[in-house]
Amino acid sequence: MSQQTGGRIVTNIALSLDGHYAAPDNPLDMSWVMPYAVSDVARDHLTSLWETASTALLGRVNAEGFLGFWPTVIGMEGVDPRDKAFAKWLVETDKVVLSSTLDAAPWERTTVVDKPTAQVAEELKTTRGGDVLVLSSASVIKALLRAGTIDRLALTVFPVLLGGGPRLFDDGLPAAQWTLVSQTAGEDGTLALVYDRIR
Repeated sequence: MSQQTGGRIVTNIALSLDGHYAAPDNPLDMSWVMPYAVSDVARDHLTSLWETASTALLGRVNAEGFLGFWPTVIGMEGVDPRDKAFAKWLVETDKVVLSSTLDAAPWERTTVVDKPTAQVAEELKTTRGGDVLVLSSASVIKALLRAGTIDRLALTVFPVLLGGGPRLFDDGLPAAQWTLVSQTAGEDGTLALVYDRIR
């Protein structure tokens, strides 16, 4: 296995114990994530991912959620320093939003692109220098899984059964092998896993 240097395509998403990334009745309801997202394990996991990233790659729906909420964290009282640091990074880093409906980005340091996901990710990987971090955008991660372009797959598994809803790993994905590079378990049952693609 060759050691990768330079930028990687890194994806991060939260999954339930039964393998779903969203609840069946309301895909935008992330209340099942919130009790666990504030754990030390989840916060340290996210920190380890953004610290090496120079670009954030998001789908439109996730961009609206992330960029509507995180900038407000910077000025809040009593915020965990890791949350504040992530919020600051997200505001200050270059962001690329994949969308066929947005004409212009309402957020600073953001470019809207209407091109195939894998093509955009590969272009960013070769031109930006640091990692390209895909933040919880399931549609983007699914497209990159289908294209086989993900270098690092980061997952937080929360001890919740959603009983249905969309899955990240659909049938028909190209076969691939991965190696586990880190695993951390929290007292609350949260599991942070990071896998690198074996090429």
